[in-house]
Amino acid sequence: MVQAIAILLLCQLAGEAAARGLSLPIPGPVIGLVLLFLGLAYQGLRNSVTTQSIAETELGRTAAGLLQNLSLLFVPAGVGVIDNLELLSRYGLALALSLIISTALTLVVTALVFIGVKRGLARHRA
Repeated sequence: MVQAIAILLLCQLAGEAAARGLSLPIPGPVIGLVLLFLGLAYQGLRNSVTTQSIAETELGRTAAGLLQNLSLLFVPAGVGVIDNLELLSRYGLALALSLIISTALTLVVTALVFIGVKRGLARHRA
């Protein structure tokens, strides 16, 4: 478990270093997640690792455990909201609108990507 957490934290650290060092507009943890994905994809190509076999590894079990307790990670965010209620009351409408618009855009882009991938797979199979 310690090794798996170390891998996750190293990926996040590498992502943070890349985001800050290269002044990228992408959050470091997102870059770290991409790095983790690329590492797992490389392992999959090299060792014929499947999704099921990754779930049975120490890294898979640790990630599953973190996901099962994900709600605990929202406690600091909730405390931050309560701590900044004045800002929330001042900019609440703008924040709500930006959340609604960004969520709608995310859903639309996700649907379009899904449709594109589905069409690409259909052409590939034909």
